[in-house]
Amino acid sequence: MEDTILTIEEVANYLRVSDRTVYDWAQRGEIPAGKIGTVWRFKKSEVEKWVNDRLSSSDKRIKDDVMQVKNILAPNRVIFISQTSRHDALVELANTLSSAPQVKRSDELVSEILKREELMSTAIGRGIAIPHVRLSSVTDLVMAVGVCKTPVTDFHPIDDMPVSLLFMIAAAYNQHSYYLQTLSYFSAKLKKKELRDGLLNAATTDDVYKLLIEA
Repeated sequence: MEDTILTIEEVANYLRVSDRTVYDWAQRGEIPAGKIGTVWRFKKSEVEKWVNDRLSSSDKRIKDDVMQVKNILAPNRVIFISQTSRHDALVELANTLSSAPQVKRSDELVSEILKREELMSTAIGRGIAIPHVRLSSVTDLVMAVGVCKTPVTDFHPIDDMPVSLLFMIAAAYNQHSYYLQTLSYFSAKLKKKELRDGLLNAATTDDVYKLLIEA
């Protein structure tokens, strides 16, 4: 299958940084890129891998005592999802996340989550996806979690493993550092097979919440 080619503007939109930042990264060789004439272009699969590698790198991880899951996740924002398509699963979880008081515009949240997913998959492998956005209509970082009762097959993850665990994060537009730290934290935590299996086998959403709080 032919790899999708992205422009600087598309990569900047996906990463929530300026066009200039992406240009500088490309110039310095910090992000995988190639030139067509004088114009930078980026392979979607290579950018996806670059993002996942950065999120998983040890120098990006934060200590357990810094990240308090209970500060960003409430029991009523942990749900079991029966949807079988990526679109429907994301909409259901986004609507759940919209119940948080930090989210002021549910329509924008749903729209931006879907738009971002169309640009590039947020599946990071091992049956996990972490859809995430930063919006000016969100006042503080907040999260919702979905356990898919039927694995969702159309997330197009790098390892081709259907997605069973969804961690959706919305942050204020000026929370770039905290946003990246949160992504890094969960990317690292969810590498543990025991935790993933525990979440998938949990009988109730309260059990899922407790596992995440205690992990």
